[in-house]
Amino acid sequence: MQLTDVIGNEAARRALEGMAESGRIPGALMFYENDGCGALALAMAFLDGIYGHDRKVSRLVHPDIHFIFPTASSTKVEGKVSDLVPDAFLEYWRELVSENPYFLENELSTALGIEGKSSAINVRTANHIISTLSLTPVERGYKAVVIYLPEKMNEQAANKLLKVVEEPPEKTVFLMITHAPDKVIPTISSRCQGIRVLPLEASEVASALVRDFGKGEEEAAEAAAMAGGSIGVALDYLSERTDYETWMDIFSDLTEALVARDLSGSLDCGERMAALPSREKQKAFCKFASECLRKIFMTRQGMPGLAVVGEDEKEFYARVSGKLKASFPRRAAAAFDRAANLIGRNVNQKMVFCDLVDRLFLI
Repeated sequence: MQLTDVIGNEAARRALEGMAESGRIPGALMFYENDGCGALALAMAFLDGIYGHDRKVSRLVHPDIHFIFPTASSTKVEGKVSDLVPDAFLEYWRELVSENPYFLENELSTALGIEGKSSAINVRTANHIISTLSLTPVERGYKAVVIYLPEKMNEQAANKLLKVVEEPPEKTVFLMITHAPDKVIPTISSRCQGIRVLPLEASEVASALVRDFGKGEEEAAEAAAMAGGSIGVALDYLSERTDYETWMDIFSDLTEALVARDLSGSLDCGERMAALPSREKQKAFCKFASECLRKIFMTRQGMPGLAVVGEDEKEFYARVSGKLKASFPRRAAAAFDRAANLIGRNVNQKMVFCDLVDRLFLI
């Protein structure tokens, strides 16, 4: 994919085009996106320009482009957690990115065989990057390091990388893709030039689904309306409708119980959240719930066009938005974000979701 093929985010695309054409490329760029909104596709299109549209870039096999992402003990790769580096997982990374560069976090975990595990970018990986960058480029051009989710870099790894990110070798560029820039260690984020990858318009999501993934116009429009500007979420909606229906059932039952001041029913919903099959699914549910809360807020403000609610859910959103306090969506979204953070830190799921329900009940 070339930068001219990228849908949406014109300001970011033009800035990257200018860098590639002028050769004035920062040593480190940090792309901030909502999950599945296309930052990786944009970064790879930028590299395509830097490397002169070399097909090895799009095939993810260019010898001077290195990919870093969180790992953990895996069902697909043998070895101790402390010894595992992303190179051991490259075949699974390439397969996933080639099929869908808009993949979601939980889809990466599934692809790598680490679903349900707490993943991280460890110090061994940092040492591996430093060692690799000390070598002469194979093709005498740029060396690039693509770091997916730098917020999962532990402090020891970040400290190892700090010097090389701050003063990279000549013709070396770091491209970092984050979903939570506030959680990236400040010594790393402060050395990067930030690029915000905005959620797309529903029409842009639908266009990408039709053009790049061969979806029909009707199903593409339906998925785009539910995706919150994320192509990844739209694709997940089309391929895993079961997840969406399960999450919507839990969220709607929880909201109805909170409106009715039914603590027992609310706690039952907390048990159902804790019973979701993996930590990645539980974190994905928290993001889903935050998006539902945004729809409640927009509906309450009399802006159904911005809420983007499916026909079969309009009655639910209209009903609950009129019964909840005006401050509920904002405060509840913060509570779900807190729960997702705790799940990511391996806190006991039942404790996390019981605490979440208690906080929601008191709003």
